[in-house]
Amino acid sequence: MKARKFDKKFDEGESIADALDLSRARRPGQEQKRVNVDFPVWMITALDSEARRLGVTRQSVIKMWLAERLQTARQ
Repeated sequence: MKARKFDKKFDEGESIADALDLSRARRPGQEQKRVNVDFPVWMITALDSEARRLGVTRQSVIKMWLAERLQTARQ
């Protein structure tokens, strides 16, 4: 598909997914690496409570809070 046709489909709100090969797509700077962290039981309990309240996973709560703290530390 030519770029002009691709742009037109996108601009008109049509799906362009069929024109993309997403099998090798990557998000630069977003690669993940697994780490293990040991938490005291009281922290796990508090994290689980907050995760239930927000309707997300424990891992999501930890990631959100760490991201917020790291962003604050950069300022």
